[in-house]
Formats: sequence, C-alpha cells, structure tokens
Amino acid sequence: MFSPGQEEHCAHNKEPVKYGELVVLGYNGALPNGDRGRRKSRFALYKRPKANGVKPSTVHVISTPQASKAISCKGQHSISYTLSRNQTVVVEYTHDKDTDMFQVGRSTESPIDFVVTDTISGSQNTDEAQITQSTISRFACRIVCDRNEPYTARIFAAGFDSSKNIFLGEKAAKWKNPDGHMDGLTTNGVLVMHPRGGFTEESQPGVWREISVCGDVYTLRETRSAQQRGKLVESETNVLQDGSLIDLCGATLLWRTADGLFHTPTQKHIEALRQEINAARPQCPVGLNTLAFPSINRKEVVEEKQPWAYLSCGHVHGYHNWGHRSDAEANERECPMCRTVGPYVPLWLGCEAGFYVDAGPPTHAFTPCGHVCSEKSAKYWSQIPLPHGTHAFHAACPFCATQLVGEQNCIKLIFQGPVD
Repeated sequence: MFSPGQEEHCAHNKEPVKYGELVVLGYNGALPNGDRGRRKSRFALYKRPKANGVKPSTVHVISTPQASKAISCKGQHSISYTLSRNQTVVVEYTHDKDTDMFQVGRSTESPIDFVVTDTISGSQNTDEAQITQSTISRFACRIVCDRNEPYTARIFAAGFDSSKNIFLGEKAAKWKNPDGHMDGLTTNGVLVMHPRGGFTEESQPGVWREISVCGDVYTLRETRSAQQRGKLVESETNVLQDGSLIDLCGATLLWRTADGLFHTPTQKHIEALRQEINAARPQCPVGLNTLAFPSINRKEVVEEKQPWAYLSCGHVHGYHNWGHRSDAEANERECPMCRTVGPYVPLWLGCEAGFYVDAGPPTHAFTPCGHVCSEKSAKYWSQIPLPHGTHAFHAACPFCATQLVGEQNCIKLIFQGPVD
C-alpha cells in the first residue's frame, strides 16, 4: 500500500495526460523557418493543471447595442448573435470543471493556443510567399477535451477573443433551433472529415461536413461563405476520431489521438527506414553511382547523391541532364530504362510521422512532388479530396500540400540494387 506521501510523490512524477495532437498538412515535420512558440507544424494537447472549459448558462435577449456590450464585458465568456440592428441574443458561458478548452486560429492574441497561417502548396512554403489576404479566421475553432477518461475531444466552430466573446454579426449564418437555443456558422466555415475505419491501413475517406458554433454537424453549404446553412446530420457528432481532418479554409489539420500516435511510426522509425534504404546501396542504373536519401534535417537542399525518379514509370536514377523532350516542357523527360516520358524530380522522404497510416517501408512517391512514404500511406492520401479555395476539392501530398496528378496520384518506385 502507498502511504499518502508516496502517493503524492507519484502524482508529481506522472506524465501529464496527452489528449492528442494537431498536425498541419503541408509541412514535412517543421515550418520552413523553424517552429517558434505557438506557431509550429504540430501542437500537442495536454491535460491542463486547472480546467479552463466553459459551458452555456444564461441567455439574454437584448434590444440595445449598449446592453449587449455591458453583458459581454462582464469578464465572462459569451457568444453574441446579432439578429438585427435592435436585437441581439447573448448566451453567457460559465466555467466547466470537467473540460479543457484549446483554441486554434490566425490571431497571435493570447486566447489562441495554436497559431495557424495559410499553407502555400509546394516548395513556396517560405516567408517571402506572403499571403495577401488570409481566409483563415482569426479565432477559427476550439477543441474541448473531457478531463476524465476516455478524454473525448470535440470540435466547435469559432473561438473566444481577448474579451472572451464570440461575435456573430448580422451577415453570419445563424438561427434558432427547435429546442430554442441559438447556433451559427463562421464566415468561411470549419469543415471536418472523419475517416471510415479509423486511421489505419484499412482507412477510407469519409464525407466532409461543416461544424457549427455549438458543435452540431451539417452538410456543406453551396460555397464556403454562403448565407444558407446545409442540412443537419443528426446521426453524426463533433467528436474527433484518430485521423479526423479539420479544414479552416486556408489550412488543413490532422487530429491524432494519443492512442493513435502510440501505434504510429516514430521519427526514429522513419530515420531507421531511411538508413535501411541507404544501406542497400541503391544505384543509378545509368551512371552506376550509389544513391542516398539525405538526412531528415537536410530536406530543402538537393544533394549530389539524392535519388531522382521518373514519375510516369517509377524508375529511380541519380541526377542527370539528358532526356529533355523540348524546351517548352522543361520537366518532361524520357526515362532511359523504359522510354516513358514524364516528370523527373528529386525524391524526398516524408518525415512527418503523424501522416503515416502504417509502418511500412518507403516504396511509393506522390506525383508530381516526389515525397516518398509507405504504399498504404501514399494510397490513403491519394484518394482524399482536400478542400481547396472556397468550393474546390482535390487530393494533395500531406507533406507539401502540392495538388496530386497522374493516374493514381502516386507511383511505385523501382530501385536498382548494386551490381557488384
């Protein structure tokens, strides 16, 4: 039996409970200029020392803007629904000792736990490629986790600002539900897709839905910011599952549960796979020089031994300067092994472990970017329609957000072993 002192000592040494992690698609393990503070490529949610969740309590219907300001200035969390110039419904929120709240958005103000900026697809992920007008909301969404097992995480559209208020103006889509409570949608919406079959080798893409401010699930609007809401989907909930995707109109986040991450390959495992491929000494079938994937830390500079591949056939070579078909198509080359014409690109190892659905060897490359990962992971991401702009969807590489092309969106790589 523990003595009380021992028990207390154990509690101090205990790892904090981890609810899960949010990983931003398009970043291969870190932001281009390094992770800084609350701005990074992945964010772990841990049980807070003290609960900071809130739940709805009193509802006020107000006819003057002054009165509405007075209520939302009381230092209590509140959501204001402006119905007309002379009518606002303010729902006050009170402390909830059973939940922890985490907020995600573009704002760098203190209520935001995880600062997210627009993802620029492909290799232009640098500070120079500034977004002229971001479509991500400053206070985009909030994730509320139960402090008791099974530590369920739920997502809600919109986050509370520095004055602890969520304000839905006259133009925002909002309505009164049959049970009398108010609800609404944010300007560009928060979309969620839960994969079918969890985040495993067997996973299939699910259906994209929109989440309301109160956490109900709706079919998508005609366009992201249409006034008319979709239909309520009563059979679905806002509970996040391992592998759920959250789209904030400018950035897409992957939710991984603590348990899911426990069964996912680690950074160490990916490094071991890299070393294993390099130890097999793959060769360029033409130049006969040995190829090697660069170390995970050097993922922007093309190195001399870097493997390159013809993405139409999958033959892996070292870099060479022949096979150009025409000046117009600078990237279209003819493979010397099989004469297939197609893009010829350097191969990069997918380093962000959270995107892998299994721990298989890196055998497949996404087309046209050349990021390499396991077959099951490549095939899974190849079939997921990710929101793009305000009404388009297309498959994209999770490591760099480049739109995928080609028959399968990915290709099996053909390595040649050493001849000796």
